[in-house]
Amino acid sequence: MKMLTVENVSKTYGEKQLFNNISFTISEKERVGLIGINGTGKSSLLSIIAGLDQADEGKIIAGKDYSISFLNQQPDLDASKTVLEQVFHGEAPILKLMREYEKTLLLLDTAPNDTSIQEELFQLHKQMDALNAWDASTNAKSILMKLGIEDFTKKIGELSGGQKKRVSLAQVLIEEPDLLILDEPTNHLDFDSVKWLEDYLRRYSGSILLVTHDRYFLDRVANRMFELDGGNLYSYKGNYAAFLEAKAIREENEAATFEKRKNLFRRELEWMRRGAKARTTKQKARIQRFEDLDDKLSSGKSTGEKLDISLHGSRLGKQVFELKNASKRYTDKTILSHFDILVKPGDRIGIIGRNGTGKSTLLNILAKKIPLDDGEFIMGQTVKIAYYTQESEDMDENKRMIEYIKETAEIVETSDGKTISAAQMLERFLFPPYSHGTPIRKLSGGEKRRLYLLKLLMTAPNVLMLDEPTNDLDTQTLTVLEDYLDEFPGVVITVSHDRYFLDKVVEQLLVLRGEGIIDSFYGNYTDYLEKETTLEVQKTNTGLTQPVKTPEKEKKKNMTYMEKKELGEIDEVIAKTESRLEEVAELMANIGSDFTKAQELMKQEAELNEKLEQLIERWSYLSELAEKE
Repeated sequence: MKMLTVENVSKTYGEKQLFNNISFTISEKERVGLIGINGTGKSSLLSIIAGLDQADEGKIIAGKDYSISFLNQQPDLDASKTVLEQVFHGEAPILKLMREYEKTLLLLDTAPNDTSIQEELFQLHKQMDALNAWDASTNAKSILMKLGIEDFTKKIGELSGGQKKRVSLAQVLIEEPDLLILDEPTNHLDFDSVKWLEDYLRRYSGSILLVTHDRYFLDRVANRMFELDGGNLYSYKGNYAAFLEAKAIREENEAATFEKRKNLFRRELEWMRRGAKARTTKQKARIQRFEDLDDKLSSGKSTGEKLDISLHGSRLGKQVFELKNASKRYTDKTILSHFDILVKPGDRIGIIGRNGTGKSTLLNILAKKIPLDDGEFIMGQTVKIAYYTQESEDMDENKRMIEYIKETAEIVETSDGKTISAAQMLERFLFPPYSHGTPIRKLSGGEKRRLYLLKLLMTAPNVLMLDEPTNDLDTQTLTVLEDYLDEFPGVVITVSHDRYFLDKVVEQLLVLRGEGIIDSFYGNYTDYLEKETTLEVQKTNTGLTQPVKTPEKEKKKNMTYMEKKELGEIDEVIAKTESRLEEVAELMANIGSDFTKAQELMKQEAELNEKLEQLIERWSYLSELAEKE
């Protein structure tokens, strides 16, 4: 059995100890989710396991043939390479062979009569057959398309940050290592891509270690959970839901232990105050025990550190936003087309849609950062916006944390009417006093985002605009933020791909379909998915000659003549569709490097699979009717 063992590993960053003397093993086919507050060292631990960073102490143990692939949060890609060249850039033998084959194929295009190149290509062709590399090549292109990358010849330097992350994800997936390490793999993925990745990882034959803020994703993929907390690593069996239950039990036990220590500490303190003199071995032992207790209580937590963002907000009048007949276009696409919306006090609106449909643009229009081409935008006089962007654009990383926060306010008012200092606010956001003088550049990515969120909330807004707020925030911060938004008296408008966050926060969705088409849906994301699924089934049934039956019509006992005829013929249609699928699969296996033909075949395969599902659903429906007669 292949496994990886982490033995007594410690890591310190500057003056901060991230983790101390931690040990664990990742066995074959385990899918481990790693969570912890930002700054506890999750990304550092992943880098150490991947061999990109060194631990201060301890060691990583794995077999000589044990392979690891690592998806970094900020992938380092070669801007001069094409998408396909970058994806095939790994060190796995099959990828080296594929690179050599593609390179020789290009040489043959420039010198088609060169017999030496022809012979080299022939030998490489045999090696590709031996390693079954044709499937890997087709698989790579399929993965890229599933992740929304369709132009394989485009240069990496021409891609957006989100596209680069998806190319990097495709690169590590096709390597198929023994251990796949993923740091925030769902960032920059739309809902369809996230769902595809969930299914892919559940079927993955190797082991997985991943950090993600997407709790639904974690719940559906992980079968074991690691938590970094206070320099320690805790291991839990099961998925995210099982972790929450086990963690609650652990914290209850720790709280009980803490109370016992406090009572013992009080008794020891009384004994010390009576003037104990360290003249005997027994007295020396008691003094030592007192000092040990003092250390434990100083570093202990009775109920765990809790992020607190109970801040006072500004009054919001009856008028918030209104768009009338609004239009916005760019050269190659339409974002809004004669769009109307009225945003009312207390609204909780989520903006969703595929990548590139203009979600962030719509949010920027509502924030008055981007003007409309046509139409009218009305904003209420009392509106005070806090706009949480993806870039933390106003953050000077050379400033110290306390200076950055004091730029907004030195004193703030909490929701219960009390006033507290900027330093106290930093502590509420889980930044201990010793860290307040730390330059922002030394913080982790997640800590920077948490600090940025604090500064925005200190402005006492009554309208919160959040652009992908779940990116780079840890699950604990997200949980508290969601609770805060639940109590927030103003308006919340958010762009997010995080299904869990949308389910907890929003009550209305704006669904951007592309080309200026925007649908409005009242409910959360799960409600929306259920409706979309129902509509898809109705559309499927309608497309197969029969309308969806109303409840009254479904009560009928007898099949019509046309239904009986259709049932008699549908088996043959299903068999022909399955046969055609097999033909397409065989063609794909032997396609070689003809990328255009590969894309055409993958499209055919997707259409045939969809048709087959529809036929089987229809067959099931007709068979049930036949049984009732």
